[in-house]
Amino acid sequence: MSEESAALYVVPTPLGHLGDLSARAIDTLRQVAWVAAEDTRHSAPLLRHFGSNARLLACHQHNEEAAAQQVLARLAAGESVALVVDAGTPAVSDPGAALVARVRAAGFRIVPLPGPCAAVVALSAAGIESSHFLFYGFLPSKAGPRAQALVELADLPYALVFYEAPHRIVETAVALRSAFGERRRVVLARELTKLYEEMHDCLLADLEHWLLADADRQRGEFVLVVAGAPAAPTDGEGERVLALLLAEGLPVSQASRLAQAITGTSRKALYSAALRMQRAE
Repeated sequence: MSEESAALYVVPTPLGHLGDLSARAIDTLRQVAWVAAEDTRHSAPLLRHFGSNARLLACHQHNEEAAAQQVLARLAAGESVALVVDAGTPAVSDPGAALVARVRAAGFRIVPLPGPCAAVVALSAAGIESSHFLFYGFLPSKAGPRAQALVELADLPYALVFYEAPHRIVETAVALRSAFGERRRVVLARELTKLYEEMHDCLLADLEHWLLADADRQRGEFVLVVAGAPAAPTDGEGERVLALLLAEGLPVSQASRLAQAITGTSRKALYSAALRMQRAE
C-alpha cells in the first residue's frame, strides 16, 4: 500500500447490493495482507468476488480481545489489516470497537473508510425532519429492560434509530407504542439494498397491525426510525386530560401514559403532575 507503515483499515461492506462497495474499499481489500472478519465464512466469498487474496482471521463478539492480539502481531510485523463485519460499518452495533481501541492504544494507525451504514441509509430515506438523531441500535431482548430503556427515551425530541431482528420485530412494535404513544410517527426499513427492500411509513398505532397482516413483512433485517417527542403543549391540555383520567380512578402510571398519548405532553411531566394532584387531595 502507498502508506509508509502498517495500519488497521476499517472497511464498511455492502448491506446487500455489491455495487455499494466503494472503489477505495475494493483497493484496500486487495492490498492488505490480512482481513479481520466477523464471520470468515461470510467474508471469504466477498473477498474472492473482488479479487482479494488477503488471509482471514476471525474477529467477532466472542473473541474480540483474542483477535486484537492477533491483529497487533500482524501490525507489528509490518502487515496491514482490514477490519470488516458481515454487512455495514464495523463497530456500529457490530464487533470492532474493542479491536480499534487496542490498536490505537498500541500506537498503530487506524484508517476509517466511509461506506454503507444501515442506520444512516434508513434515516436518509425516512423523511422525518429533525436537526438531531439518536442511534440506539438493538434494544434489550427481554421485555422488562426493553420497556425501561424506551421510557428513558420517550421524551427526547430527537429522531430515534433502532435496529431489530425478525423474531422480535412485532413485540418491539408493541413496546414502542406502549412507551411513546399511538400518535408518534415511525418509518420501518426492511432488507435495505436487497431484493425485497421495503419502507413503510405509519403511526405507531398501526405498525403492529401492518406487520401481522403479512408474514413476509416480519422477515429480514430491520431499521426503525421513530419521530422525536413533540414539543410539550403550553396550554395546560395535558394536565387537564390527566386530571379527568385520575378522576375516573385510573392509576397514576396509566393515567400519565394515556394523557401523553392523547396530548403529546411529556410523560415524566405528567407523572410528576399526577403525584402533585394526589398529594393535594
